[in-house]
Amino acid sequence: MSRFLLVVSSILALGLGGTAYGQASKSDDAPARQVLPKNERPGVWQPPEGGVQNPLWPATTPLAKPDSGDRPEGLGNGTGLVGGRTWNWASYVTRPTMTIFRPKGHNSGAALLVLPGGGFEVLALNLEGTEICDWAVRQGMTCAVLKYRVPQVWPRENDKQVRPKVVLGLEDAQRAMGLLRQQASSYGIDPNKIGVIGFSAGAYLAAAMSNTEERTYPLADAADRQSPRPNFAIVAYTARMLDDSKGRNSLELKPWVTISPKAPPTLILHAMNDPMDKIRQPLAYALALSDAGVPVDMRIYSKGGHAFGMRPTADPISREWPGQVKQWLQNLGIL
Repeated sequence: MSRFLLVVSSILALGLGGTAYGQASKSDDAPARQVLPKNERPGVWQPPEGGVQNPLWPATTPLAKPDSGDRPEGLGNGTGLVGGRTWNWASYVTRPTMTIFRPKGHNSGAALLVLPGGGFEVLALNLEGTEICDWAVRQGMTCAVLKYRVPQVWPRENDKQVRPKVVLGLEDAQRAMGLLRQQASSYGIDPNKIGVIGFSAGAYLAAAMSNTEERTYPLADAADRQSPRPNFAIVAYTARMLDDSKGRNSLELKPWVTISPKAPPTLILHAMNDPMDKIRQPLAYALALSDAGVPVDMRIYSKGGHAFGMRPTADPISREWPGQVKQWLQNLGIL
């Protein structure tokens, strides 16, 4: 077995790297701590009813492959429950897709690109993907779930994690934003009201999108000539931002984190007891954005753990953050 497969197997067995073990907070009811088999199997993810899945790139566009190479796409479930239900993932994604959900009832003209988490190993496509769109379309938003290329292991040098020179998920997220803008009229979208929400690893991608317009891939078509920067960003339990080598109370960012004064208004969601990504991660990012003159709002709760998604649990954050996001979007004039 290759070194990569050993690493991935270990991560998945533990409930998966950038998402918390069992995907449950400490205050969930006892059944939420039940350990389940991950049931990994070959298969291509398909969206639920109402979602239209399209290839992200032209079939003729050569794409760098994830660390799994040509391994067929896989499906599975996490090893714990969230809100009393399993969460499902896809991995070994070589040809990314974007799945569109149209608004129900009133169309506000706003759109939301959803970037699921999964530690850059898998994608939590229901918990942090389609379930977010279920909410967004009820608010009158067009919603797009990105199935980006994974897995991509972040290497270590001198016993420190470093960012890959090319982040495949970021390329896919920038491409998706360009497509939404280029096709805005066909979807009934205002190209100036397209935002992003990311969870964990997806939150890192949302932050990276916010702070740069530079692409690391050759422009393929008219969509790639659109701005890849979102008009607003929602960052939920972000990762890979804080330089924790500077001491416990340091709020310095990793050297690869770039902050731009052109970043959009940003809302940050986090729980103080997150065991995977400590509260200093979002605090450091928020302060850096504020120093650059970027409007930042934060919603921090004492409990919630990591990877709570939008499923109601005993923790208030899981029940209250959707309403707070809606109010924030109304305050911005997006809704």
